[in-house]
Amino acid sequence: MSSTNTPACVLVKHDGAVATVTLNRPRQRNALDSRLITELSTTMARLTEDARVRAIVLTGAGTAFCAGLDLRELGDTGENMRSAGPSAGDHGPWHRPGKPVIGAVNGPAVTGGLEIVLHCDFVIASEAARFGDTHARVGVLPGWGLSYLLPQAVGVRRAREMSLTGRLVGAHEALAWGLVNRIVAGEELLATAREAARQIAELDPEIAAEHLALYRDNAASTLAEAVERESTRSLAWAERMFRPEDVAARADAVIERGRAQS
Repeated sequence: MSSTNTPACVLVKHDGAVATVTLNRPRQRNALDSRLITELSTTMARLTEDARVRAIVLTGAGTAFCAGLDLRELGDTGENMRSAGPSAGDHGPWHRPGKPVIGAVNGPAVTGGLEIVLHCDFVIASEAARFGDTHARVGVLPGWGLSYLLPQAVGVRRAREMSLTGRLVGAHEALAWGLVNRIVAGEELLATAREAARQIAELDPEIAAEHLALYRDNAASTLAEAVERESTRSLAWAERMFRPEDVAARADAVIERGRAQS
């Protein structure tokens, strides 16, 4: 839990059967430090157990959805990779809830932020949304299933291009590729996502959960194997090659490159 003087990294707003979860580090573009990773996982677990909640909308505060791993912490102590996420045995940003999660992507979703998007059940994006994978440029491997989920969403060749070039993909290109379901104006994003969530919330929660389970279980054996392989290789790479000082040296270049593409 955060202290009274420290804002929560994850905010939750309830509206009937819909819960809106907001990543809340806007000054850091909602970058994933160890605290935010832990709070997000804990929050999603709590909402899964909350019988009042039938659908979840996930968005970011400020102008970004999520800029990926906090490069300052990664380049300083590396705690957001070592003590949270795959290194802590978390093979996803949250344990798969039995409730639909709608991504409301309000701005850039990069690297770990892209992985969070990929774990949403479907995605509505604003025109300001951008998507990118800079794992390779930072010098780390993904550990939350990106190497399985991204090709599933956009196709193998496009996924390879994203991962090897680090190019940011705009909202309209992401729509054409199948990465997002819809694009709406920024001021309409949350209302649109919440309306979709309200429609889902009208369903019997057990039938909604069964539909989700069918989609997930039909791919689960392949996904489980892929995530296990990715996580194992990611951890082995980190043990062999990861040095916080190397990340720190790359961090400014990665940040400036992202700004230039925004």
